[in-house]
Amino acid sequence: MVRTGIGYDVHPFQEGRPLVLGGVTIPHSRGLKGHSDADVLSHAIADAVLGALGEPDIGHWFPPSDATIEGISSLKILEKCARIAAEKGMRIENVDASLIAEAPKVNPHAAAMKQHIAAALGIQPDQVGVKATTNERLGFVGREEGIAAMAVACVTRR
Repeated sequence: MVRTGIGYDVHPFQEGRPLVLGGVTIPHSRGLKGHSDADVLSHAIADAVLGALGEPDIGHWFPPSDATIEGISSLKILEKCARIAAEKGMRIENVDASLIAEAPKVNPHAAAMKQHIAAALGIQPDQVGVKATTNERLGFVGREEGIAAMAVACVTRR
């Protein structure tokens, strides 16, 4: 059985926070606002994996009302998704994700992101796709108010 899930996430920029994407801290003038480290890329991937597993979204597993997870690394969220998959007898075959942002440039950091995401999910870096595009200056992303991410994940029965 092959199952596919999709994920989407968006976070607004916030002054005074580091920008973390795919587990990598990227030099930028602002970070993203969120209860965790606000890693929009990892959140979209987590929702894609959870969707492929038929599970509720990351808000169910990591509610923003839970003070004990404030500031958590989103790689921990991905690790939890991998554990859920294993407990259900499923294997993560691959994930593919796209960041949508006017800035910063993502490509110089994509290989490191793939390494971190793969390690957290218990898969190989060549099973992770990380790409980026702009929003052609349109909408909130185009106005550089935040970053969005989309992802797909494929899982199979072990």
